[in-house]
Amino acid sequence: MKLDPTDITLLTALQRNGQATAQELGDVLNLSPSQAARRRQRLEEQGLIQGYRARLDPEMIGLTVQAFVQVQLTRHASEEVRSFATLLSTRPEITSAWIMTGEADYLLRVYCPDLRALNTLIHDVILAHPIVERVHSQIVMDQPKADAPLPVL
Repeated sequence: MKLDPTDITLLTALQRNGQATAQELGDVLNLSPSQAARRRQRLEEQGLIQGYRARLDPEMIGLTVQAFVQVQLTRHASEEVRSFATLLSTRPEITSAWIMTGEADYLLRVYCPDLRALNTLIHDVILAHPIVERVHSQIVMDQPKADAPLPVL
């Protein structure tokens, strides 16, 4: 999709504040509010903007442990992999999952209230799945750079 400079500015502004009004976007874009709103609507309809979410502070809602969990599978039969993907989608502690190249097949980002909950998730849920061979977890100590907006080019 070809983006013009105004689209790029609009997308950058919306990544910083998804609740920006048409008036605020118009001010940023040097357009009227109705023109800014039409541009946003067009990008939403084209699927470039997939939605808007509130970003919560994990610690303020009791999620004090963040970890990345690498998962290596024993087999890759499609039915078993679908079963594992279903497991991932049903666990709210697993907030992101990526299929990877290299030694690990999956990289999971998880949030738990404490280490006991992380231990339960790893041992009683993930390792209990029949195609999981190995799990390697890394607990996040600090996050010096927060999740950033995508660079719109």
